[in-house]
Amino acid sequence: MANFVISNSTLGGTGTQQAMAATYKTLVAVYASTTGTAGLTRRGKIYDILVGTNGTPTDYAMEWDLARLTAPSTGSPASANALDPADAIMVGGAIANSTTEGTYTSSGQVWYVGVNQRASYRWVAAPGSEIVYPATSSAGVGLRARSASYILTATGTVYNQEQ
Repeated sequence: MANFVISNSTLGGTGTQQAMAATYKTLVAVYASTTGTAGLTRRGKIYDILVGTNGTPTDYAMEWDLARLTAPSTGSPASANALDPADAIMVGGAIANSTTEGTYTSSGQVWYVGVNQRASYRWVAAPGSEIVYPATSSAGVGLRARSASYILTATGTVYNQEQ
């Protein structure tokens, strides 16, 4: 079991962060994939999420959620950095800073928080309460954000474990 961190930071060449709008924008999507792995897929567990803004925030609300997806969004391939350098690369796929949204499951929201734009927020799963996605190609989760009141960019970091 290897642990990885995926972020929508632009430092790793993950495209351009998208301005928020009244509809959700995917910051980070993590999904099971068979690309380049000889048909191997692994399920994943999301165990830590960090969200915030890196623009100039105001006193408006922002909403973040993690929702199940059946097809990943279009965006920049994101680096899944292993927390232990001795671990192999992540088998699944990761997208950051989506330019078009993926296919999300109806009523598939598994995590939600509304926070003032001036605040950041961290969620850590209680042991055994991680958010799991199956070892089914293109199935996964997307960390999304929206803000109807003010346009800025948002940050998101997801910690993932492959099994």
